[in-house]
Amino acid sequence: MKVMIDLCVVPVGVGTSVSEYVTACQRVLQDAGLAHQMHAYGTNIEGEWDEVFTAVKRCHEAVHELGAVRISSSMRIGTRTDRDQTMDDKINSVKAKLKEE
Repeated sequence: MKVMIDLCVVPVGVGTSVSEYVTACQRVLQDAGLAHQMHAYGTNIEGEWDEVFTAVKRCHEAVHELGAVRISSSMRIGTRTDRDQTMDDKINSVKAKLKEE
């Protein structure tokens, strides 16, 4: 099953800047070959369910490996069965409607 998630991984107790940890998670997603788009407060990821959630687990492992003892993550998860839809499809649909105005 295809899934699209919005993931925010927050290491706790590591100081103010978390870019090192975000970078580690982005590397995990690149290595997994998953389509993803980072944004200011997380990352959108799409792919097959098992591959996406394996990568989420690996993100946690990578952040722990950097020394974060505690992580708090949030996810929004979306699936649909009527058709395949990508992140770009969703964004382009809204952009097209904006152009019509």
